[in-house]
Amino acid sequence: MLALGTMAQIPALERVEPMFWWVGMSNPNLQLIVHGDNIAGRNVVLNYPGVKLKAVHKVENSNYLFLDLQIFSSARPGTFPIKFTKAGQKDLVYEYALKNRDRSAGRAQGVTSKDLIYLIMPDRFSNGDESNDSFDNMREKGVHRDSMYSRHGGDLQGVMNHLDYLKGLGVTAIWLTPEIENDEPHASYHGYAVTDYYKIDPRYGTNDLYKKFVEKCHAMGLKVIKDLVHNHAGTEGYTIMDMPMKSWVHQWPKYTKSNFRDAAVMDPHASPMDRKLMADGWFDHRMADMNQNNTYVQNYLTQNHIWWVEYSGLDGFRLDTYPYNDPIYMAKWAQDVKAEFPKLSIFGETLVWSAANQAFFTQGNTVNRGMDTHLPGVTDGVLKDAIYEALNGNDGWTDGVGRLYSVIAQDFLYQDATRNTIFMDNHDMSRLLSMVKEDFTKYKSAMAMLLTMRGVPQLYYGDEILMKNYSDPDGLVREDFAGGWKGDKDNKFIAAGRSKKENEAYDYVSKLANYRKSTTALQTGKMMQFVPEKGIYVYFRYDAQKTVMIIFNSSDKEQTTATERYFERIGDSKKARNVITDEPVDLAQLTISGKATLVLEILPGVTH
Repeated sequence: MLALGTMAQIPALERVEPMFWWVGMSNPNLQLIVHGDNIAGRNVVLNYPGVKLKAVHKVENSNYLFLDLQIFSSARPGTFPIKFTKAGQKDLVYEYALKNRDRSAGRAQGVTSKDLIYLIMPDRFSNGDESNDSFDNMREKGVHRDSMYSRHGGDLQGVMNHLDYLKGLGVTAIWLTPEIENDEPHASYHGYAVTDYYKIDPRYGTNDLYKKFVEKCHAMGLKVIKDLVHNHAGTEGYTIMDMPMKSWVHQWPKYTKSNFRDAAVMDPHASPMDRKLMADGWFDHRMADMNQNNTYVQNYLTQNHIWWVEYSGLDGFRLDTYPYNDPIYMAKWAQDVKAEFPKLSIFGETLVWSAANQAFFTQGNTVNRGMDTHLPGVTDGVLKDAIYEALNGNDGWTDGVGRLYSVIAQDFLYQDATRNTIFMDNHDMSRLLSMVKEDFTKYKSAMAMLLTMRGVPQLYYGDEILMKNYSDPDGLVREDFAGGWKGDKDNKFIAAGRSKKENEAYDYVSKLANYRKSTTALQTGKMMQFVPEKGIYVYFRYDAQKTVMIIFNSSDKEQTTATERYFERIGDSKKARNVITDEPVDLAQLTISGKATLVLEILPGVTH
């Protein structure tokens, strides 16, 4: 399907990656990929104390060499030449740098259930630097905000300009859709068709600016998550246009798409071809499916991801399209990354349809998979669907709010369900407000459950100001954040620019998010839920400091419920405080509107 040597004339020494490395890494081995015109016809000379050139690999394409280096503990930071020699020709020289690791506090600190993640698509959030909107040497040119498929001009500087807004909202971690170069000719603003793994897309900024972005976030008490795509790459990247070897990507006699059936991966009765189509089929014509059984591919991806953490100090990885990756490689990848950065957090995107399917991908071999994936957590789409069912469905034994109860009851499938990232929407799916038919009470209930349930909560940009739309097509849920561009009619980043209802939504989310930020019971506390009765679903989050009671009325009508049933958590307390209004609440009997949710902090009772 793809041929070798399709790239036009390239320089004699086009690039070396990783461009530089560090001394003192846990893994002393490093594999450099060298790309240049017929570079395999040259000999390699390297001489630096503490560094050994172990092997030089020539592959199918003579435009590549793979160099295996060993960096001993005795190696010191410095720069040394790597020479590529050939009789009768001038030497090609790359000055390679080994640097000291940055061991300052607060780097690669991890994102946990103590955090609230805010997901941003940089191109659609804010344009902080108009000078980088378009480049003549890139395939897609110009900014066209009236087109959902074109670039709109948002960038890293735009995100940095609004960190105060996120801090005020109660956010503690920022997840950006991929910021690295996507130099495709059409609709690659989303970032999932990478063409240069080691370069921030110039329309977003520079590598140095990304590093400054992470540092500024850390200085403000915010963490940073980087979005990784192991499974596929944009077809305009140099390793795809001029592949090192045919096995760099999954090859088919003709273009073959994935069947997108995650069940085929775990089905003990699955057809081998169904399983192969799921894992090795392509996502799109312009997204080449990477062959992770190829050890050169493995080294290239793993080292790149380690490079970005050490370079910038980022705190966590979100792994795109996790079920489509090779499981053996991904388990090794996780171990290799954690060996260098023990606190770094990792969660995988698994948009599947049952708790068991999700648990299949998580670490600990808890569902008899036969291997440990070393993946701490996943995106909990099953919980999302259950919350929507509770809000929109008709109550039954396992329908309506009964499904929400049942999904939480299946947390025994995971080694630790609190590592799962919980959410109501993201860049690939219909927005929360539309999913509840713009019912503001349901919207608030969804936000209340999101910010009080077990797991790591994630908001999608603009949900707090009632951005809406169905993902049909997906560009409709990737609209610009009003106020992020010069000349915008409205500025939703400030209260004066928002409508009364938008401010009510913002204030509600902010109140809960900041309460969560200061309440360990909602971060790391235990959870106890009660079987729903007459449409009333109650759960508690609690620790030694506080007990928080969450009551959801799934009925359309107002209901009154007695609280004796919840004595195990309420004890002899008679009063509570409404977390949103700060008003006192009598616990003897609670009245709650249809589809509404109360969040109550239980006040201490009489002690004997």
